Amino acid sequence: MSDFTWDPDTYLDIMAEEIPDYRRLQTELAAAVAEADPRTILDLGVGSGLTARRVAEALPQTHIHGIDESEEILAGAAQVLEPNRSTLSLGRLEDSLPEGPFDLVMSTLAVHHLEGEEKADLFSRIAQVLVASGRFVLADLIVPADPADVVTPIDGVIDVPSSLADQLEWLNAAGFSTRVTWQHRDLAVVAADTVD
Repeated sequence: MSDFTWDPDTYLDIMAEEIPDYRRLQTELAAAVAEADPRTILDLGVGSGLTARRVAEALPQTHIHGIDESEEILAGAAQVLEPNRSTLSLGRLEDSLPEGPFDLVMSTLAVHHLEGEEKADLFSRIAQVLVASGRFVLADLIVPADPADVVTPIDGVIDVPSSLADQLEWLNAAGFSTRVTWQHRDLAVVAADTVD
């Protein structure tokens, strides 16, 4: 999607074409977030803001701080998120995270752009910005056990998904108790709770 141009009217259709189960992934992430009933959320790779908006609609008391490395994408997110319930800032997943603390951190289709060691490092940094008994919800591409389950095109350059097993191991090493809340083909949603 290197020729990507932000258009809120067509974005969901484009994503559904690229990732057939995109809307289901959003639904499952929103359910895992709502289960924790957070008041403050850090959205890593906020992208279009449409997933964050869906979460905000379900949780009217929530404030979302979204980061993304693209100014164009952040401008798009600003069009769909309520300014009094959101904060948007430029940042990469490899950079220091906003201090928080946050009740919940979420990320949708962003972490797969990191190499394995970078994912493990990010998971450790996420644990540090969460409140005690906080939650991280990861909704992303994975390398499925069965190669026939790969349905989302990846380039192997900026798209470097890891296996679900590896990511669960890195999350556990970062101090999380993990639960896979949904998995289908090459997509998964993981709820990772900090361990007191």
